[in-house]
Amino acid sequence: MNRFSGFGGLCAAALLLSSTPALLAQTAALAPVRGQVTDAASSSPLPGAVVRWLGTTDAASADERGGFSIVRPAQAGVPRLIVSFLGYRPDTLTVAAEGTPYLRVALRRGTELAEVKVEGRTQAYSALTPTNSQVITSRDLTKSACCNLAESFETNAAVEVSTTDAVSGAKQIQLLGLDGAYSLLTVDNQPALRGLSTPYRLGYLSGTWIESIDIIKGMGSVVNGYESISGQVNVRLKEPDKTDRLLFNAYGNDLGKFDLNLNLASPVGKRGSTVLLLHTDHLGRRVDRNHDNFLDLPLATQYNVLNKWKYKSDKGLVAEAGVGALRETRQGGQIGFRESNPAGYYGTTMTATRYTGFTKTSYTWPGRPYQSLGLLLNGTAYSFDSQYGRRTYNGTQNTGQATLLFQSILGTTAHTYRLGMSYLHDNYRELYRTGLLDPNETPAQRYARENRRRQERVPGAFAEYTYQNAKNLTLVGGLRLDQHNLYGWFLTPRLNVKYDATASTILRVAAGRGTRVANPLAENTGMLVSSREFTLLPDLQPERAWNVGGSFTQYFTVASRPATFVADYYHTEFQNQVVADMYSSPDRLLISNLYGRSFSRSLQMEVQVEPLKGLQAKAAYKFLDVQTSYGGQLLPKFLTPRHRLFANLSYATAFDKWRFDLTGQWFGRRPLAMSPGTAHSDPYHDPLPNTPTADELSYTPRYVLFNAQVTRAFKRWEVYAGAENLLNYRQPNPIIGASDPFGPNFDAAMVWGPTFGRLTYAGLRFRLQ
Repeated sequence: MNRFSGFGGLCAAALLLSSTPALLAQTAALAPVRGQVTDAASSSPLPGAVVRWLGTTDAASADERGGFSIVRPAQAGVPRLIVSFLGYRPDTLTVAAEGTPYLRVALRRGTELAEVKVEGRTQAYSALTPTNSQVITSRDLTKSACCNLAESFETNAAVEVSTTDAVSGAKQIQLLGLDGAYSLLTVDNQPALRGLSTPYRLGYLSGTWIESIDIIKGMGSVVNGYESISGQVNVRLKEPDKTDRLLFNAYGNDLGKFDLNLNLASPVGKRGSTVLLLHTDHLGRRVDRNHDNFLDLPLATQYNVLNKWKYKSDKGLVAEAGVGALRETRQGGQIGFRESNPAGYYGTTMTATRYTGFTKTSYTWPGRPYQSLGLLLNGTAYSFDSQYGRRTYNGTQNTGQATLLFQSILGTTAHTYRLGMSYLHDNYRELYRTGLLDPNETPAQRYARENRRRQERVPGAFAEYTYQNAKNLTLVGGLRLDQHNLYGWFLTPRLNVKYDATASTILRVAAGRGTRVANPLAENTGMLVSSREFTLLPDLQPERAWNVGGSFTQYFTVASRPATFVADYYHTEFQNQVVADMYSSPDRLLISNLYGRSFSRSLQMEVQVEPLKGLQAKAAYKFLDVQTSYGGQLLPKFLTPRHRLFANLSYATAFDKWRFDLTGQWFGRRPLAMSPGTAHSDPYHDPLPNTPTADELSYTPRYVLFNAQVTRAFKRWEVYAGAENLLNYRQPNPIIGASDPFGPNFDAAMVWGPTFGRLTYAGLRFRLQ
């Protein structure tokens, strides 16, 4: 019995020993993979790094020491492990099924890629941002003259640039069918060129200063403030440490205007750099092609300078600072007008000065690229004196802004947040004299009517949370609260969601609220070039609106080359709006709060393809439904086309020696307001006439415009020539009552098309990289 027991024990032991390798292999296959993620340069741990198996949703994050543990995937085959971290290049490892040692993964910083030169074109529509963003690159800016920011959108379908009147030369942008005042304009992600500078601000940034332009439709980040309603246009200026050492640009056209630009960049020590941006333009020739005795474009001279400095330490500190100055003079009106001796001629004059300064300082924790602290400061002093016939409009604006921003993560980089505080100080002073005297006014009443002063002090706080999984979902939710000294509390909620349905199909949704304090005189200066009288009702309230919309982006290929289709729709609904009513009375501009409803609906579809090497084509259709209540009637916004078509063709030969660009735009009909003189009334006491119905409105004709440019590139030189409005289309009689500009029928504000016909130009660029 004992012998059988001993034999059985030996058999059992032999069976156990023979099965041990299989058991060990099975145990190893089921055991989790462990390791540590570190910085390749400093060997410091990277807490929060994301570790996931390729082809699965299984993921883990590194602890405070960079250590991780992740269970092996259930599927057969040799698995691959992806290790990623914000600010670093991801790494992919093949993990053996047996005998896997403790993994030590050293990630390299993403900035090391700066030494690699990548040949290719940036996608116009970003696939990464949670917002519906489009980028106008520096290459796009060379497809047209781009003397200033106003001309930088000529090859873009999202933003329209319109002329406010036929005399002063002021221009404004439109986004989602709304005037440029409703879109936040930022320079290097800091609010700029706002308030009283709105009428002429598009001419205050030279095209050669711009590295790229980001166009964001709908609700953006709460970090940049509460003022954005239709979207954001962010201008990225040349960086001192990345731009060309020298760039010289000269431009001239057949109207007699010339531009000169000079950019100079240089390193300062081992870690510093600076860039000096210089610009001047001048138009001194009196041109009247349509023979209405008015200048087609105002005489103008501008001097503009900006100096930026940048310092980058090796311990996470980055500091930037800059100062700028501008002076511009303009003179428009009748051919015989001279500012020193008007002699009874109608004329407009404007002299503006602008001084600005800014600093940006950020600190990033060593070994924690996701955690940073930033302080942004900027200040602007802007003043102007202007004359519109017998009217005087002068103004000054002093602005100071400060933002303190902290960014970090919650556990892993899948959950990031930003917290901050801000302070805005605006001091406005405006003087507006009509040249008319009301005999019933007292001196105190006249002073109160002619002088407008406002001082705004707005402290605020904000928070923004971002969730991004390792696969296909990004969510950004933000909330800010500001306390306005004049109008109380502003609450600004915003939400942006991006969902990647597939690797090439992206859906975005955006919703949020915006608030802004209007500057009714500055935002309607085009109406000053008419016989209309301004009537500003008291107690104007801040403008508030909700914006909801989204986009669909599809990336695909045509002839094995990348292509993009984008469709977006946005609805903006105003809770209050400062309405400039041109319908209720032909002889005055009534400015009041919104009584009724005001909304904008914008639909755009765009396709971009590259059917042949070097040939790029894009086409877009835009539908706008913008309506506001005027005198109890819901009417379309005047001068806003309901339909618009856009197309652009670009071809570049090998090595970009030759480049050809052609842009076409078709504009649908636009509603017109009644011209002055249709009915006459006392601008102070007569009641308003009846507002017309939609069926009684007059509309402009449809028309098409073509622009073309050809560029020849050499080693360091580029020579370009082009023409705008190739078909020489002109708006008939852009100035109504031009023969009697001081009479009751004068109106130069109903501008809807080109006023001076075809324009040809030529220029050259010289650069040292």
